[in-house]
Amino acid sequence: MRNLKAYLAACQNRVELALDARLPSAGVLPKTLHQAMRYSVLNGGKRTRPLLTYATGKALGLSEDLLDAQACSVEFIHVYSLIHDDLPAMDNDDLRRGKPTCHKAFDEATAILAGDALQTLAFEVLCNDPAIHADAPARLKMIAALTKASGSQGMVGGQAIDLASVGATLNLPELENMHIHKTGALIRASVNLAVLSRTDIDADSARHLDHYAKCIGLSFQVKDDILDVESDTATLGKTQGKDMDNDKPTYPALLGMAGAKQKAQELHEQALESLRSFSNEADLLRDLSLYIIERTH
Repeated sequence: MRNLKAYLAACQNRVELALDARLPSAGVLPKTLHQAMRYSVLNGGKRTRPLLTYATGKALGLSEDLLDAQACSVEFIHVYSLIHDDLPAMDNDDLRRGKPTCHKAFDEATAILAGDALQTLAFEVLCNDPAIHADAPARLKMIAALTKASGSQGMVGGQAIDLASVGATLNLPELENMHIHKTGALIRASVNLAVLSRTDIDADSARHLDHYAKCIGLSFQVKDDILDVESDTATLGKTQGKDMDNDKPTYPALLGMAGAKQKAQELHEQALESLRSFSNEADLLRDLSLYIIERTH
């Protein structure tokens, strides 16, 4: 895991620079909107989704400079979703990544617009960014993958299910279906954007990587649910216990804490099995799967 820590730090530094370069300057009109966009994007975070894009590229023999734009596009979608999720009409959170949420630092209208602008910026990047060395059909496939992962059949649909499930009791398939959409879809897109950047990849390898992404997308949410119970606000950088307070269905509530931890471990093992046909070029993906279920925030 020592090599993973060094790789995480290097990729986080890389993606911070790439995000900064692709965001509008804070001095460009409308200034408040652009300031809110930069505040929300450049305020830290694990950058798990860009890391997965880079690590998948490494497994496929792609250099990181060919994936900067794809990594930024998925992170812009992720941050837009966080801004909107934190709004009073959604999760009504005051803290994100250890700082006031966008609507608290600015105002609700600016937060909504900042999220809207980041969403469209993600697709502008996939359309036009010169760092993507792909032809128009490949770019269209990337755009299609990210739109599906972001919309009603992906992240937004999962959030709608989540909001409708407050106070309800979900069984395990229903809970997994919600999180396959809400959290898992964008994580799968992070992997698949790298896959689509390698146009000569064989179908079996692409299928195995997609299944890997599905497994870690679920394990990521299981671990989030565990941390919401076991961690604290300072460590998480967001309000601890929020899901319990809001009476949301979670893996610990359904399976018990021991059962939730066992579920995360099983998903990790399934993710590793998906990578069995890959040699050591996929070791970073293997280490990332373990990192996801062992992280502390």
